[in-house]
Amino acid sequence: MKYHTQKIALVYFVVAMALFAVQVSVGLIMGWVYVAPNFLSEILPFNVLRPLHTNSLIVWLLLGFFGAAYYLIPEESEREIHSSKLAYLQLGILVLGTLGVVLTYTFNLFEGNFLLGKEGREFLEQPKWVKLGIVVAALIFLYNVTMTVLAGKKTAITNILLLGLWGLALLFLFAFYNPGNLALDKQYWWFVVHLWVEGVWELIMAAILAFLMLKLTGVDREVVEKWLYVIVATALFSGILGTGHHYYWIGTPGYWQWIGSIFSSLEIVPFFAMMSFAFIMVWKGRRDHPNKAALLWSLGCAVLAFFGAGVWGFLHTLHGVNFYSHGTQITAAHGHLAFYGAYVCVNLAIITYAMPNLLGRDPYNQVLNMASFWLMSAGMVFMTVTLTFAGALQTHLQRVNGEAYMDVQDQLWIFYAMRFGAGAAVVLGALLFIYSVMVPRREIITPRQTMPAE
Repeated sequence: MKYHTQKIALVYFVVAMALFAVQVSVGLIMGWVYVAPNFLSEILPFNVLRPLHTNSLIVWLLLGFFGAAYYLIPEESEREIHSSKLAYLQLGILVLGTLGVVLTYTFNLFEGNFLLGKEGREFLEQPKWVKLGIVVAALIFLYNVTMTVLAGKKTAITNILLLGLWGLALLFLFAFYNPGNLALDKQYWWFVVHLWVEGVWELIMAAILAFLMLKLTGVDREVVEKWLYVIVATALFSGILGTGHHYYWIGTPGYWQWIGSIFSSLEIVPFFAMMSFAFIMVWKGRRDHPNKAALLWSLGCAVLAFFGAGVWGFLHTLHGVNFYSHGTQITAAHGHLAFYGAYVCVNLAIITYAMPNLLGRDPYNQVLNMASFWLMSAGMVFMTVTLTFAGALQTHLQRVNGEAYMDVQDQLWIFYAMRFGAGAAVVLGALLFIYSVMVPRREIITPRQTMPAE
């Protein structure tokens, strides 16, 4: 660790890992509810479990991004973070908001209250006071990292990272706009949800991946930066108008069917470029870096993001297909692998790379870490394939044959049972990952090692 303020990242990563454990655990409970619908229905009904699962996912990924920024910006800018106190204040605000959200969702507090009660918008259910806290935390963060970069060395990695982080904060402001017209509401709702995960988050992901490739492979910075600009250009070109694939059936004009189909089909390009970039950097690399686990997570991120966000996204993005498949388990299959491949893996990659340095524990238990990669990734791929088959069957029975929704759900139980088994593997892998990065490896000292040097 070269800079003292990189230690800020450690606290962010620890909180992120705690929320990661909560997220996958709640997801496993939800998986069992699909098999046994009345499970915990009186204590934690599904309408409480789902926002806990999705919100904890979003918050821990954001904390991971913030931690990654606090770790890599000092190295790229060659100076300390502008203010450690502001960084910890930002984290305190986010943790307070997270606790407020959990209590509000779980106990249904302040129902109907404009400021304190939850909203009925998927992913943006947070009460107004929490949203305001998020904006304050984002402003603190942007001021802190921007001042650091402006005062230090500028690189393509910090430029793209800041572009993504500024876009993330500004687009969240649409979360406050909640018009009474449902079609208009959904149109602006996607300005947050889509333009986050298929827009500015991709820039953040590309910047973090570029930093990792630079450190792990030893490839020249100029080569990394050229690839980075190509990836960012294709991501923005396809992602912005690709928002149209969410506009097919919400009451917007019909021309969105063609705009959405064309541009969202191109969204596979930046993910293919990212996968090619990662493997070419490793192939050209001159450095045999000891942190093999971080390299595994980086390559796994590129591959699984290509299949989850790219291939599985393309499977049902054309409006002729989407007419039948939208809102089925095919959507769930795409969403799970896309989020895991693109954003979970890149966060776990930077955590795997940074934690040994932050904790002064190098080398650390890479075998357990790599085992967690294969266990989590295999579980997620199996879950995706299972949900894809479930969605294809659901589409035919429900949307083509016209069978009732609940009758179709009864026929999908075998897929839900398999999905639960895959979820159990993901949870075990997540716990193994957390253990591998947080708990030091026990060194075995032999008598020869204890002998004084001659």
